[in-house]
Amino acid sequence: MDAKTRELRDAHDVLAELYVDRLTNLLDEMPIEQALLGLFCQLVREGGNGLDIADVGCGTGRLAPYMSSQGLTPHGVDLAPEMIRVASRDYPEHTFEVSDLRALPFKDASLAGAVAWYSLMYLTPVDRPSAFGELARVVKPGGYVATAFKSGDDQLLRAGRTLNLGIEFDIYWLSPAEVERQVLQAGFEVVFWGGRPADPDEVQAQGYLIARRL
Repeated sequence: MDAKTRELRDAHDVLAELYVDRLTNLLDEMPIEQALLGLFCQLVREGGNGLDIADVGCGTGRLAPYMSSQGLTPHGVDLAPEMIRVASRDYPEHTFEVSDLRALPFKDASLAGAVAWYSLMYLTPVDRPSAFGELARVVKPGGYVATAFKSGDDQLLRAGRTLNLGIEFDIYWLSPAEVERQVLQAGFEVVFWGGRPADPDEVQAQGYLIARRL
C-alpha cells in the first residue's frame, strides 16, 4: 500500500465514529440525494440484471438501509477497516468488506449496479482509469453506476485538518466534465447528470451522475 492510500485509510479509521454521529440520518434530510438514489434503484430494478449492487466506499454503511428498502441487495466495501467495523455493527443484516476500490472483490459482470457516493473524489488522476475500469468490470452490461461528488475544477486539496483530530488526506473537487470523461472511457453511457449549489453549511457545490454500462 502506497503512502497516500495508507494516509487516507488511517484518517478514515479515525473518522468512523464521527461519521456515525454526523451522517447516519443525513439522507433523510436531503431530498435531492434521496431522489437521485431512488432513480438509480428504479433503473436497476427495471434493468433485468438482478438486484445485487455494490456500495463502493460505503463508509459507515448509511446508504444500505435505503437501498434495501428500494428492493436492492447492497454489498458494501471500503478501504478503512474501522468504517467496515462500524457498518457491520450498525447494519448486521447487510454485508461489508474491506477493499480498495481499484481492486474490487467482485467477479466480472456479477452486479446489477454500483453506487460510489462521495468515494471517487480521493483518486489521483493516475488512479482514476483503474477505479472506473473496476466499476465497468463488475457491472453487467445494461447495469448502472451512480456517483456523487464535490463539484469543482479538479483542484487537489488537503482535507481533515480543520477537525483537529490529527489527520490530513488528499481530496479532489472534481469537475462534472472529468467525471463524465472517466465513465465514458470506462465503457458507460451517461443517462443523467446534474448538480446543486452549496448549502449554507457547505463550501462547494455537489455533482451527481448516473451511467449505464454498455
